[in-house]
Amino acid sequence: MSDTPHPGSTHSPISDSEAPQQGGGSSDAAGGMAAGSVEYQHSSFYKFVPMDETAALAQQLRDVHVQLGRSVGGNILLAPEGITGAIAGPVVALTLFEAALRRHPPLASLHFKRSFCTTRPFTLLKVHEKPELVAFGLPNVSGLSDRPDTHVSPQDWRELIRREDVVVLDNRNHFEFELGHFAGAIDPQVRHFRDFPAYVQAHADTWKREGKTVAMYCTGGIRCEKLSGWMLDQGLQVRQLEGGIVNYFEQMPDAEADWLGECFVFDKRIAIDTQRRETATTAEDVYGDDPAEAWRLARARRLDPGSSS
Repeated sequence: MSDTPHPGSTHSPISDSEAPQQGGGSSDAAGGMAAGSVEYQHSSFYKFVPMDETAALAQQLRDVHVQLGRSVGGNILLAPEGITGAIAGPVVALTLFEAALRRHPPLASLHFKRSFCTTRPFTLLKVHEKPELVAFGLPNVSGLSDRPDTHVSPQDWRELIRREDVVVLDNRNHFEFELGHFAGAIDPQVRHFRDFPAYVQAHADTWKREGKTVAMYCTGGIRCEKLSGWMLDQGLQVRQLEGGIVNYFEQMPDAEADWLGECFVFDKRIAIDTQRRETATTAEDVYGDDPAEAWRLARARRLDPGSSS
């Protein structure tokens, strides 16, 4: 099977029999949960795979959004190197949207990570096309590079991070680490993902001299996926948590044995616990009075005006 999508496909991704009834389980216009609505869930995903016809797929996904009564919202990014996204909606509509994504041949094996919602995470669906899925300021780094497999299952991760010859590296921003992290993990103190390579370069020689394996993790796995190949090129021994923190929470019922705190999520819910349930944490709790994060707090308030005091 070719890894390139069928250009300009015009068939409807959702049949009339599959489409949910208008209004069933929908949310109110303000973005909160409507009285009597069905359960909402959140779904995150990514896949590095060649994508030549992103414009056609983008339009198909917008069509699916309309066919499902605009009940599924979120952000989806398409690039020549693949797809990444986070969507949410009533469970039935969300499942149909996921099925529509998998009907696209390169995405047939797309894996979805579910978590739970009290707040509606997204009001609109936005589908973007960009040159790359994850940018961290280094040229000629592609998620499509043929590299050794560095993934570690959640079950094996638990043992890995307890080893003396392992450095556990949090591949997220400082404010995310502050809210929650794996026990024993290092906080690189970065404010933007593009600053992470500089931290690695500053410590690479020490890690190599000490014979350390760098075990890194991020929220859903995509940052580690792209960065791991570059780190291998630096001569480092690298392992990455398969599917990221959310997958760890899903696969390990006792994740709280290894995880301290909560996990920040980039939507209106703000944070989830190890059971993948929304917490009461607010944007103000996360960003506080830190001037360096004031722009993030302002953005969070724009996304959810009711959250500001």
